[in-house]
Amino acid sequence: MTAMRIPADAFFLDRASGRSLQAQLREAVVAMLRTGQAGPGARLPSSRGLAAHLGIARMTVTLAYQELVAQGLVEGRDRRGYVVAQGTGADLPRAMQAEPRRENAPDWDAILDMGLSRRKRVLKPYDWRSMPYPFVYGQMDTTLFDRGAWRDCARQAGGARDFTDLAGDQAAADDAVLVSYIRSSMLPRRGILAETDEILITVGAQNALWLVAELLTRRPLRAVCENPGYPDTLQALRWCGAEVRAVDVDAHGLPPADIPDGTGAVFVSPSHHAPTGVTMPVKRRRQLLRAAADRDFIVVEDDYDFEMSYLEAPSPALKSLDRDDRVLYVGSFSKALFPGLRLGFLVGPRQLIAEARELRALILRHPPGHLQRTAAYFLAQGHYDMLVRGMRTAFAARRTALQQALRGTGLRIAG
Repeated sequence: MTAMRIPADAFFLDRASGRSLQAQLREAVVAMLRTGQAGPGARLPSSRGLAAHLGIARMTVTLAYQELVAQGLVEGRDRRGYVVAQGTGADLPRAMQAEPRRENAPDWDAILDMGLSRRKRVLKPYDWRSMPYPFVYGQMDTTLFDRGAWRDCARQAGGARDFTDLAGDQAAADDAVLVSYIRSSMLPRRGILAETDEILITVGAQNALWLVAELLTRRPLRAVCENPGYPDTLQALRWCGAEVRAVDVDAHGLPPADIPDGTGAVFVSPSHHAPTGVTMPVKRRRQLLRAAADRDFIVVEDDYDFEMSYLEAPSPALKSLDRDDRVLYVGSFSKALFPGLRLGFLVGPRQLIAEARELRALILRHPPGHLQRTAAYFLAQGHYDMLVRGMRTAFAARRTALQQALRGTGLRIAG
C-alpha cells in the first residue's frame, strides 16, 4: 500500500500569535498525529515545498522537522524526506495527547437536547460475516449479487451520452430514467398507478419515512405504529413532535379496531412485518382502509421486503386498494439490491410530494445522480429481476434447511 502523503495545504501559520514559526510547524504535526490525520509511515511535505507554500525560509522547516526527529515522532530518510515514525500515536507524550480545555467553550450538552445520540439503536456486529450462522437482518449475501452487471451499468451511466444530464445542477429534480422505470414497471407490479409528479426518490426508506413524519407534524399529530415494529419510525415520529401510540400486532398484523380515536396517521408494514414476518391478509387491509375513511386518518405503507415473498405470491400493496388517496407508499431498493445503496422512493398525492421534494432539497438537494442512473439501468436491463429470482431460490432453500434442522426441537416457526 502506498504511504499516505501529508499535503502542504494542511499546514497553517498564525504570524500574529507570538509563537515561533518552528513551534507552530511542530504543533501542526503533533496535532495530526493526535487526531489520527497522519499515521505511521505518512510522508511529510518536502522542506522546499512546504517553505514555498507558507512563504517562509526552508531552514525554518528543516529545523522544525529535526526537532520532531529528536522527539522520536518523525524519521528522516535519505533522499526520501521525512516520515512519521512507526508506533507514533499511542506513544505520544501525555502532554501532547491531551487537547487543551478551552475555558470559554460552550456547554454543548446544555445547548443540545442530546436525545438523538443517546437513543437506543439496533446495533449490528461489524464482524458478522465471520460468524458461522449470522442471524442478522438488513445485510446482504454478496455472493448472490452480480457485481459485473452493476459495474457495467455504472460505466454506462458515466458515459458521454449520460454525463451531460448528470453533471449539471438538478436542483430538486430526480433522475427521469429512474422515475420512469418505477412508474412504468415497479409500481404496476404492486398494483399501483402513479404520475411522475406523485413519485419522489429518497435516500432509502428511512429518509422517506422521516420526510413524511416531518411534514405531517407541522400541525399536532397523533400517530400509530406497530408494536413490535421498526424502531426508527417510532423514534422519528417522536423526534418530530408527534404523540405516538404503539399498537400491538396479532397474527394478522395491526388490528384496525385497536387504533385509538383521534389518530391522524397510521404507519404499517403489511407485506412483511418485522420482526414477526406476518403478512397482513387482504381482508384486514380493506378493513384498515375503511377505518381510515370512516375516521379520517392517513396510512403510511412501508412495503418492506415484499420481493422476498418466496412461499406464496405477494399480496397486493395496500396502496393498490386505496381509492381515497389516503395511503402514502414507501419503497426501497436497499433490501433487494444492497443496503449501502441507500435509494428508495415515496409515492403519494402530488401536493405532499411537492412539499417533500422541497423539504428534501433543504437537506440534501437530491440523491446522487450517477447512483440513480446506475440503478435505473440495472433495473431496466433485467438485472434486478434476475437478482430477485436468485435470492428467492437461495433463501427458500435456506429456510427449508433451517426447518429440517429444527425438527424435533419443539420449536414452532412463526413467520
